[in-house]
Amino acid sequence: MAATRTGGSAAFVETPARVKVWDPVVRLFHWTVVVGCTLNLFVLEPGHRAHRYVGYTILTVLAVRLVWGLIGTHYARFASFFPTPKRLLPYVQALAKGREPRMLGHNPLAALMMFALMALLAATAITGWMTTLDAFWGLKWLEELHGLLANLILVLAGLHALAAIVESWRHRENLVWSMVTGWKRAVE
Repeated sequence: MAATRTGGSAAFVETPARVKVWDPVVRLFHWTVVVGCTLNLFVLEPGHRAHRYVGYTILTVLAVRLVWGLIGTHYARFASFFPTPKRLLPYVQALAKGREPRMLGHNPLAALMMFALMALLAATAITGWMTTLDAFWGLKWLEELHGLLANLILVLAGLHALAAIVESWRHRENLVWSMVTGWKRAVE
């Protein structure tokens, strides 16, 4: 790890051993969604003002992330990791043999998970917002759909976290910490 000193604090620089992968927008999006979903699923009362504001916050950061996926840094851009069949099939075959490559950005399965979670976040936020409108006020099916979508987020987020732990172990790299710092070990 190379570091330079600037004004008394360490400023990490990219070296052959480390590379900056997750930029601040990606990391802020990720952790805002984690905290927001945790609050709305386990702490805040559904339908109350705080629950709605957290939902609107999640929808806002999702919109920012969608734009950033088009114009952002290399590893943030959807084009750099979009799970095409040409990317996905060889990865799944290698994974089945226990020889999946370590990737700096999202691997193809992680990309699928990310897009699924983003779609669920959008659908959950939209159905939640719809329950506040006069046209949909009190519709039980809409409230149930909103709850189902939120529970699907919980299930997929659990799978996502488990996959990050397993991949961290398999590739000897703390992926959770890299989403905190933005840094990953460079490809050998």
